Amino acid sequence: MPTSMQTKILSQRYELEEKIGDGGMAAVYRGRDLRLNRVVAIKILHPHHAADLNFRKRFIHEAQSAANLRHPSIVDIYDEGEEDRQHYIVMEFVDGSDLKSMILRYKQLPVQQVLQIAAAIADGLDAAHQLGMVHRDVKPQNILVTHDGTAKITDFGIAKSSLSTAQTDTGVTFGTADYISPEQARGQPATAQSDIYALGVTIYESLTGQLPFTGDTAVAVALQHVGSKPPPIRRHNPNVSPALEQLVMRALAKNPAERPTTARDFAQLLRAQEESEVRDTAHQPPYRATNSARSATSISSGMRNMPPLRSPTTPLPSREGREFGGFIILLLLLTLVVAVAYLFVVGPFSQVVTPATPEVVATAQPNNDTTVATPTALATILSDNQVPNILNQNEQNALSILREAGLEAVPEPSQYSDTVGVGLIMSQRPAASEPIPDDKTIYYVLSMGRNTPSVPADIIGQNTNQGRQALEALGLRVILIEETNPDVAPDTIVRTDPPAYTQVQSGDTIRVYSSIGNNRRVPNVTGISEQDAVKLLTAAEIPIASSDYQTCDTLGTACDTIQPGYVVNTNPPVGSLIPTSQEIILIVRTP
Repeated sequence: MPTSMQTKILSQRYELEEKIGDGGMAAVYRGRDLRLNRVVAIKILHPHHAADLNFRKRFIHEAQSAANLRHPSIVDIYDEGEEDRQHYIVMEFVDGSDLKSMILRYKQLPVQQVLQIAAAIADGLDAAHQLGMVHRDVKPQNILVTHDGTAKITDFGIAKSSLSTAQTDTGVTFGTADYISPEQARGQPATAQSDIYALGVTIYESLTGQLPFTGDTAVAVALQHVGSKPPPIRRHNPNVSPALEQLVMRALAKNPAERPTTARDFAQLLRAQEESEVRDTAHQPPYRATNSARSATSISSGMRNMPPLRSPTTPLPSREGREFGGFIILLLLLTLVVAVAYLFVVGPFSQVVTPATPEVVATAQPNNDTTVATPTALATILSDNQVPNILNQNEQNALSILREAGLEAVPEPSQYSDTVGVGLIMSQRPAASEPIPDDKTIYYVLSMGRNTPSVPADIIGQNTNQGRQALEALGLRVILIEETNPDVAPDTIVRTDPPAYTQVQSGDTIRVYSSIGNNRRVPNVTGISEQDAVKLLTAAEIPIASSDYQTCDTLGTACDTIQPGYVVNTNPPVGSLIPTSQEIILIVRTP
């Protein structure tokens, strides 16, 4: 950290501690909010950009855009300010690493971890899209992952800054070329599907350790996004299932209409794929192959998540293999002896013979010091005295296996399971390979699948805060959306999406629409032209009283960031709760 930054305190509140990141636009410091005594992250615009009005506008726009977002997968923005011409944003401190660093360190990340991170980020993007915001710069560098695996997206509002832009020959500016959507590369506006495309590129890189397209220049990479097909994921990482590869390629479709319709849909598809991956792994048979057979076993049983095994093209001599082969030969010979003895005793050579109680008898061989088992003892050795494995079998197959072994099956109450599919055996007692009990009874438990709660019906009409706590207690993520409703008291839940009684799963996102009565909030129209602000407010049916034009003598430092003819604020201020009939005044820098 530079000497000038040591023990630096911004606005008599935010103490800078150490630099934790640096980009082309801003530096990020770990700091402390002295007023609230909490750790925060503080982003400070580089001095050489502070004099550029466009950079300052985009920097402030980031704070203003993300400040209205509240979601577990979005980094919270607490404050923004300026001191001694140092422009800063104060945000939530995420104790962990950015996804790009994880990829650079580990190359190919575990499939399940990638799916969990991607689904969480898709949830966060959906929350932004619901409010009409497009991130425009989704990439691993902007995804933070905590030590417990929680993923959050950050850096809203700077997608077109020099931190992550390149210029085409025609002067079109676009987001980071490595993750840019085809439509953005063509100079078209970014949409929600553009964010889905960029998230698809991020997933591709997380699974393979490589970007789908590379080139000498940003323009060369962007052109590949427009017209080239990405190399198959499984070419780089055969552990990825065909179904997952197909889902990622769908997100990377050149035509936005062919991608998942919404980020919410994409999140659901990712979670369904994660469940499929877990289920496929749980259904694999026990892995008991010897060293000489492991490669073949891993291929035939489809264990995609196992690490790559040594190539079997030049196997080393194995003593274990020779001993196993010798045992097989001996077993075959002994079986032949038993068969001949059986025919001799009970076949055409003899009448009915009463079977004797099996006993182990060792007989000395004339020319050998070792002892071998007699046919009577061998029959005892070859009998199956172990409980068969019925885990992950459906009930019909399990009962068939037990019947063939001469065992009785007794069901126990079914239970929920996060790892075993519906209708499959999730536990048995005695366990597999244990001695068969004297009563020859095997108890088993069927899985009911994951415990999927439903959206409670009585949440409608509840206090908003109490309802949110009830949903979060079910393991659900809640997005609060205010709704003007003169028929419902403020801070009361009007409806939910998905609606009541819908089956959901832990981690799903629920949108809760909360009444603000016959009121509305003044939208944020600062930093845009007066003409555009009038259009937005008119479309929102918010009446405008007039425009108050003010000079820099009145506005002070606001003139450093607001152009002439642009909105500085509103009266009542942005974010105020006002009656639907109340008019507002636009405060505009004098044209």
